Amino acid sequence: MKIHLYQIIIICISSVMLFQGAREFFKRETGQTFLKFAVRVIVWGGMGVVAVYPNSTMHFAKLIGIEGNINAVILTGFLLVFLLIFKLLSAIEKIEQNISELTRKEALSHLQEQVPPDEKPDDGQ
Repeated sequence: MKIHLYQIIIICISSVMLFQGAREFFKRETGQTFLKFAVRVIVWGGMGVVAVYPNSTMHFAKLIGIEGNINAVILTGFLLVFLLIFKLLSAIEKIEQNISELTRKEALSHLQEQVPPDEKPDDGQ
């Protein structure tokens, strides 16, 4: 069995994405749910399996009516699309977290400005 460069690249990227997903899920980082982790395992694990066993897609291709072995091109395209989607979703989640944190800080600062100094709670109690 001859190993091609695209297989090595896909296996490396899949491994990194699976590792990052597992690390985020088990550290209980915000926004990481079991569903997101399961989707990541299915997508990137599937990519890794197809990269290691490229002929496994021939059965699926015959089932849906695709003839020919253009698996490498299709697999690479899917890999790039999924990589971009995961990175975009991650960036969007971080932006949402930052916006929420800034909104909370701003609201608390306005609340503290509205409370007169003589009504503030005494820390000595």
